[in-house]
Amino acid sequence: MYLLFEETGKFLAGRLLSETDASAQVEQDSGKRVKVKAANILIRFEKPEPAALIAAAQAVAATVELELAWEFAPEAEFGFADLARDYFSAQATLAEQAGMLFALYEAPHYFRRAGKGRFRKAAPDILAQALAAIEKKKLIAQQITAWVQELSAGTCPQPIRDQLYKILFKPDKNAPEYKAVVEASRATHLGPLDLLIKAGAIDSPYQFHWKRFLLESFPKGTGFPKVEAPLITDDLPLSNARAFSIDDSATTEIDDALSVQGLGSGSVVLGIHIAAPGLAIAPGSAVDHLGRARLSTVYMPGHKLTMLPDEVVQTYTLMEGQDCPAVSLYVTLDESTLEIKATQTLLERVHIGANLRHDQLDEVVTLQWLEDPAFMHEIDPQPLLNKRYQLSFLYRLAKKLKARREVVRGKPENFNRPDYNYRLLNMSGAEPDGSEQVQISVRQRGAPLDLIVSESMILANSTWGSWLAELGVPGIYRSQASMAPGVKVRMGTKALPHAGIGVKSYAWSSSPLRRYVDLVNQWQIIACARHGKTAALAAPFKPKDAELFSIISSFDAAYSAYNSFQNAMERFWVLKYVQQNSITEVEATLFKDNLVRADALPLVLAVAGAQGLPRGARVRVRLGDIDLVALDIHGTVTERLDAQAQDNLEAGVEEELDDDTVVGPIAIAVDLTEADAPARPGAPDDNPAP
Repeated sequence: MYLLFEETGKFLAGRLLSETDASAQVEQDSGKRVKVKAANILIRFEKPEPAALIAAAQAVAATVELELAWEFAPEAEFGFADLARDYFSAQATLAEQAGMLFALYEAPHYFRRAGKGRFRKAAPDILAQALAAIEKKKLIAQQITAWVQELSAGTCPQPIRDQLYKILFKPDKNAPEYKAVVEASRATHLGPLDLLIKAGAIDSPYQFHWKRFLLESFPKGTGFPKVEAPLITDDLPLSNARAFSIDDSATTEIDDALSVQGLGSGSVVLGIHIAAPGLAIAPGSAVDHLGRARLSTVYMPGHKLTMLPDEVVQTYTLMEGQDCPAVSLYVTLDESTLEIKATQTLLERVHIGANLRHDQLDEVVTLQWLEDPAFMHEIDPQPLLNKRYQLSFLYRLAKKLKARREVVRGKPENFNRPDYNYRLLNMSGAEPDGSEQVQISVRQRGAPLDLIVSESMILANSTWGSWLAELGVPGIYRSQASMAPGVKVRMGTKALPHAGIGVKSYAWSSSPLRRYVDLVNQWQIIACARHGKTAALAAPFKPKDAELFSIISSFDAAYSAYNSFQNAMERFWVLKYVQQNSITEVEATLFKDNLVRADALPLVLAVAGAQGLPRGARVRVRLGDIDLVALDIHGTVTERLDAQAQDNLEAGVEEELDDDTVVGPIAIAVDLTEADAPARPGAPDDNPAP
């Protein structure tokens, strides 16, 4: 005797060897023996052979008209053999019974299973919905096939073009557009991005990078809801200081200014004045929610997305000619030795006498201009002349502060590599579209005005960081255990040393209009200024507050994504600059394996032909094809320019590649992938992006 039975959703047959009330031992045609539960045995038969019965049953199943079988089926639960006798004839053959079993089992939209070999027909409305869904699925499959053919032929269907960025970076893997791209990619043996480029789906590389970033970081758009900027209601005293800020011309969030009092008296008071949105914006308020959602201003050449709405920023920014609320750090110094004698933090109003713009003044505020009182330019702006004595003192102080930090660091900070400014010309709208002419100019790292600002902010951030710790008030700190390779700067709530800067603690506090952690720290500093030794009880965030750790986690992720995007956009404009100026060769320095850094451009690329050359070798590189989507450029070494490479690149300090520098094509797949991006050289890590 033979048995037809169900095993893990499949119908099998074999010869019965033995049987009990609960199970049977069955030998299949392959010789394999299996134990079958009695409930799974559906048909017992003497002939034909098992394989012949299954083949005949499958052929019969293919002829069953399901709609007609559904009409024949009773309303109550039924067995497959009963329906076979109603559908075929009262003498339905074994093959017809098994064929009906197979057909019913494969048609759950018509018949739902009620047990082993038992079924119940679907209700008419349920059946109608199921059939409609099947028809829709069939049409979608046909549409996918048509789209695959179009993509393979080099044409991008409009529905896929409309979903381009979602398909590439945040795909719905059940969406037909996504499935079509995957199938076409397999059919053409092209990567999804290469396939879509070939099909003409990406007509603007700039928009590709911009919309990708928006999809990943701003899926709900970049606009702000309407909010009212709360006013500062504190009765703040007016300071005697007359402060001035130093920023780039494009800066609207002016959140730091400096003042100098007592020059010539032997005791000088340096004032570091920080805009005070923390006096008005309360934790948990509507404006706070906006800042916490964005966490930082996003910078890119020609455009930026501010952390806070412009109307909020303008309420607290340190605008010249106004008495602005500020959190001020006053540092009393010995004028001759520049030793710090005392510090004091005050909540006050400060008159902002000028908003100086370093991009307009760097060529004026030179080392000679600062250190030689007799030196004059042909035309010196009068506002700047009024600040010359103060700027000269601030530059002398900045050099002293830097030298002290370098003693702690154990080695000097080298600014041999220049920084670069990007300027986009002929912009037709509020933001670039990628067609603009780009100008790239050099700004030497460590220029006097840059050094004045960075050292002043480092002084404020390290002083306030230590003060918070002394009063037992938690803050958000940046720390680095050592300067050994691979030791990263980390954020936490403990006042730990920052080896890279050379300070015993460091809390970002100088940019509360641009970075959310600075606003958080300002709330804590305000509590210290108001309450002194009891500040820990009054501060918004208490020791071991879980909210601080949540803010750190969110900020780290957002800040990293924003920085990567900024670096990617800078690389985009460098490559556009190469195209626009028809640059075919560059002089460069080999600094790691086959990587070179262009001498006159912020460009790092991998090159062929560098094998065997030592680190520091200067070479001429012929540039190859540029891919603005992958941010890739090819290069080949054509000539060695120096007779012998220096053993080290920068005053005995080995140069390391920035972690997120792009030296080859960025990785873009159908699934979301994070593009690496070139790092823009910068001053110590407190320095806000311009």
